[in-house]
Amino acid sequence: MLSLQHPIEMQRPAIVRFGAGQVETLAAWLAQTGASRPFVVADKVNAARLDILGLKDAALFGDVKPEPDLPNLEAAVAAAKAVDADAVIGFGGGSAMDLAKLVAVLVGTDQRLTEISGPNRAPARRVALAQIPTTAGTGSEVGTRALITDPETMNKVATESLHMLADIAIIDPALTVSVPAFVTAATGVDAMAHCVEAFTSKRAHPIVDDYALRGIELVGRYLRRAVEDGSDIEARSGLALAAFYGGVCLGPVNTTAGHAVAYPLGTRHKLAHGIANALIFPHVLAVNAPAVPEKTALVGRALGFGAEGRQQVLGGAHDFCEQLGLDMTLRGHGVPKDDLPASAKEAHAIRRLLDWNPVDLSESDILEIYEAAY
Repeated sequence: MLSLQHPIEMQRPAIVRFGAGQVETLAAWLAQTGASRPFVVADKVNAARLDILGLKDAALFGDVKPEPDLPNLEAAVAAAKAVDADAVIGFGGGSAMDLAKLVAVLVGTDQRLTEISGPNRAPARRVALAQIPTTAGTGSEVGTRALITDPETMNKVATESLHMLADIAIIDPALTVSVPAFVTAATGVDAMAHCVEAFTSKRAHPIVDDYALRGIELVGRYLRRAVEDGSDIEARSGLALAAFYGGVCLGPVNTTAGHAVAYPLGTRHKLAHGIANALIFPHVLAVNAPAVPEKTALVGRALGFGAEGRQQVLGGAHDFCEQLGLDMTLRGHGVPKDDLPASAKEAHAIRRLLDWNPVDLSESDILEIYEAAY
């Protein structure tokens, strides 16, 4: 864990608008920037409600896939170039917003993803970028990082650059009211996992810890309420804020083993990112507990369970997720047991996350987590 004396840099969009009804300010903001050819990047669900954005002549790429891959990105970039977009708007969950970041930096260049992936290689952005989340999960609206699946290797390719930071993030909790209970639960656990993993990371920092713990507390207070009553705008607002805090944590600290172990479930077996993280969350929290006992106790308190020993942590975190209506078994989500060793090998190779986990996990340790979650 880093001390207060350790330097840290935090970045977020210059403008963050939060609150029900804030989506109505998008058109005026675009007019202020001088943009006249806005291009919306959305999944099929949000593409069908484009009128919410209040834009008259926006072009649309409405085919964002869950866990978007390289062909999906290339199609989106080609569509943006075809209309000579001068503003890109991510409208949806993390997949749409990640794709929007990459479209925004690639639309003005002939470069491909392989030429800009990794840290600080993306070209300067020539178009405006707005991010509008419709789920309370990824916090991607305030981040500089995007993940795309390479279909040849089935690995997630990470790209990170300040040029991918939005000019404006409009967080309107009213946009999440229609999200189904299952998706609300899974994305809420994802937001919490961002906070928990940053909170317990080897590079956790006191500044980020404050955001992380507050995000965990908000999920503990509001997630079940939102699952039980999707129209509860207070609960929806609390979760939107938790997702925002999780996004803030991702910038300077990022996630650790939880996400590394969850990633193969998405790339190999098409599990939604939120449910993959929910399935793994209790197991990684319990494995890490002996290394970060005080922080684990704070996580447990925020979520309503005790943290005296690994089994109590595992049971409490598992029950928290299961009480949201989630099937907490890999088997229940169609993951084949014979693929677990290959998934463990793939997860163990994600060093950019695992190297910061408070406990060093071997490939066999990861396989044990999968088997326990099966």
